[in-house]
Amino acid sequence: MQRPFSRFKPHESGGPRIREIPRRMLVPNLVTVLAICAGLSGIRLAFEHRFEIAVAMVLVAAFLDGIDGRLARMLKATSRFGAQMDSLADIINFGVAPALVVYAFLLDRAGPPGWIAALIFAIACALRLARFNVLDEDDKRAAWQAEYFVGVPAPAGAGLVMLPLYLVFLGVVPDRIFAFVACGYTVLVAFLLISRLPVHSGKSIGRRIPGDKAMPLILFVVAYVLLLAAYPWQTCTASAIAYLVFLPLSARAYERRAKAEAEKAEAERAMAERGGAAGP
Repeated sequence: MQRPFSRFKPHESGGPRIREIPRRMLVPNLVTVLAICAGLSGIRLAFEHRFEIAVAMVLVAAFLDGIDGRLARMLKATSRFGAQMDSLADIINFGVAPALVVYAFLLDRAGPPGWIAALIFAIACALRLARFNVLDEDDKRAAWQAEYFVGVPAPAGAGLVMLPLYLVFLGVVPDRIFAFVACGYTVLVAFLLISRLPVHSGKSIGRRIPGDKAMPLILFVVAYVLLLAAYPWQTCTASAIAYLVFLPLSARAYERRAKAEAEKAEAERAMAERGGAAGP
């Protein structure tokens, strides 16, 4: 009697066996899994009303997300599996986790509008990540355009949406009026995620650092970490506000670069036409 289903062979054509995968390939994926654990732990801590630690866990997830891709490139361990896993993890860490933490702490005081704002943010994060995956596979974009994100990236959005929580930790009264203000701010951050706003990624800056700027950069990073350890919520608040100020500056820089590239392309085209007209 013939069986309705053939026997499942997981590694027949679906990739290498576990023992055939180099250990260095597992390191970035392990960091991604740790980021998922941090994001989900933030949700649990929010349900336990341990909100400061919950916010810290979401920020830890953002930090781990920032280094897993760099680890993969440094170890030459990039893979399509890792890219897809990182994208799925981002939906949890930067869409679901921040939305639930902010809702459990503040937005629920506004009633149904608070839940609607949290849903809008989570959905906007998912849309943002889907668009990022599509643009990442687009080979028609100019090389300089790859230095800019389209819309605010998901980790930055998670840090921005928790700005009302930073303010409450600093002493702002979380009354019903402030909850409604936080709802509007949450929707604004959601709009920034799915907008067409060009946001500089900073990837080109981090590739090569001039020797004369290495020591000041190290000093700045050390000072920022110390400030974050000594004054966490003041530093997070200042960082979020600074990022909001940076957004219009990034858009202006993009417009200037686009104008310069268009003028350069026009000059090259005109030169090519003159060269063709001067030919035999």
